[in-house]
Amino acid sequence: MNIFDLTFEQLTDYLLSIQQKKYRSTQIWEFLYRHRVQSFSEMYTLGAPLIATLEANFTIDYLQPLKTLTDSDGTIKILYQLNDQQKIECVVLNNAYGYSLCVSTQVGCNMGCIFCASGQHKKIRDLQSGEMVSQILSSQKHLNIDIRSVVIMGIGEPFDNYQNVLNFIKIINQPKGLEIGIRHITISTCGIIPKIKQFMQENLQVNLAISLHASDDKTRTYLMKINQAYPFLDLIASIKEYLDFTKRRVTIEYILIDHVNDQEEDAHRLINLFKNLNVYFNLIPYNPVTGVNLHPSTRETRQNFFNILKKAGIDVTIRNPQGENIEAACGQLRIKNL
Repeated sequence: MNIFDLTFEQLTDYLLSIQQKKYRSTQIWEFLYRHRVQSFSEMYTLGAPLIATLEANFTIDYLQPLKTLTDSDGTIKILYQLNDQQKIECVVLNNAYGYSLCVSTQVGCNMGCIFCASGQHKKIRDLQSGEMVSQILSSQKHLNIDIRSVVIMGIGEPFDNYQNVLNFIKIINQPKGLEIGIRHITISTCGIIPKIKQFMQENLQVNLAISLHASDDKTRTYLMKINQAYPFLDLIASIKEYLDFTKRRVTIEYILIDHVNDQEEDAHRLINLFKNLNVYFNLIPYNPVTGVNLHPSTRETRQNFFNILKKAGIDVTIRNPQGENIEAACGQLRIKNL
């Protein structure tokens, strides 16, 4: 078993079950996440018997980077190989506030959004918590950087792998380890309503982002198959419920696609739906995917869309395009290397 799969509490429970002292969990955790050792033999304060027990029951699994692409804007995409030879990718964003990592949660994706490269290949399996943790540790080691924020919006739908993602959040937030601030973690969902309702009960201060990408039911069904199971207006209602319950702002992600969802009437429909709600719109220029007949909105259209929302009092930004020259959109590098 990959020891990165364990939360701090699970590790403590295991150690107590083998008659070890509780403080050993802190020692092991700090070796793993502060000192970032890659073998149990390096945990010199544990003593030979405990080291032998750990070696017999656990592995320390870093990921193997197969390919690394770097854009002129500082964006880095890494293709990793898992122990079963499956491939995933993650993206390192070099922001003004430091390095952020976009983490994958599944091998492939069943959501089937037509604008997304990840959905071109069905889900093969969920990632374990440790495989998500290893994306952070392996990227830090591979690039010699310190990652201080995480966005869970790489390959896969996080809420389709709910418990593993929840454990991952607990592991990377743990104060004795990576200590990534809970408000520096963002989880993005395409709109699995029952899981949104479940997540709001977790009482976590994690940022929630909803991939909306349409202003009406018909357009969203065209872009995102998930809308057939969880219709547009039901999703809007769940967002309002989440806002009321948690009192926390929700990010609305909206990819602007030429003559699909970027017209003035789209902006006005969004205003009618979200005006006076505690939401933040992140307008995203579409990153073209090979084989998909969709195109980015023009710069003028994007700016006009932004201006309409802004004038109506909607909190909105336009994301600067990142990684265009390395096809940094979700799933593109993996597809080319299958």
